[in-house]
Amino acid sequence: MHHHLDSNHVLNTGNSGHRRRHPVGESERTPNERMLMRILLVEDDGPLRDIIRRGLSEAGHVVDALPDGQYCADYLDSSSYDTLILDLNLPQEDGLSVLRRLRRNGSQVPTLILTARDAITDVIHGLDTGADDYLRKPFAFGELEARLRALARRPPTVEHDVLRVGDIEFDTHTRSTRRGDREINLTAKESAFLEQLLRHPGQTITRSALEDRLWDKESDRSSNVLDVYARRLRMKLTEDGEPQVLHTVRGLGYRLDAS
Repeated sequence: MHHHLDSNHVLNTGNSGHRRRHPVGESERTPNERMLMRILLVEDDGPLRDIIRRGLSEAGHVVDALPDGQYCADYLDSSSYDTLILDLNLPQEDGLSVLRRLRRNGSQVPTLILTARDAITDVIHGLDTGADDYLRKPFAFGELEARLRALARRPPTVEHDVLRVGDIEFDTHTRSTRRGDREINLTAKESAFLEQLLRHPGQTITRSALEDRLWDKESDRSSNVLDVYARRLRMKLTEDGEPQVLHTVRGLGYRLDAS
């Protein structure tokens, strides 16, 4: 079933009653709101899929979008996603069947189901099948993004909230970064770059792995934009004369060592 909605149906409305047609700029966001997520969106309604993808991308997230669930498992196997947005009313295989198959095969990706169904039994079936949250259409874009952030912040049972390497600390919940007593203000992509390095201290993270985390599959990765982010991150980490810990491994990628 298709729901031909324009952007006013999914973008949030402020207290003034005027609809905000674009997500707020990064400088206006709190650290939590600057959290970059890698999101897989499965929605068969083309216009709605484009609206959601564009809105989340403009908010700084990395979004891959599919029109049905046929290749959903392949995408989840090939990349690490923070969240899955899954429509229930898909044309070939309904969303519940897709989710049931994913959970049966061991996928634990946090999943938000979208539904136009009003029956509470459909919501219950979705949650019982393995969904983590749900949102009814039409919805406010701000609520969608907030629910996704909440899902992405839920840590696995073995994961700690704060990543530490040497004197560098990164709080995965608040998205705040410190080096010693100094707080460092990072953009969403800089934070995501640093987080990947902190999760694998002393190991070389390949360029392709970092690019896969920071950009969607359709982005042009032929430029030196990754190197630009690395230089900016180095400058911020050593702004007060601290030792350099972010190293380039020529031909491979980057490595973070304890200072």
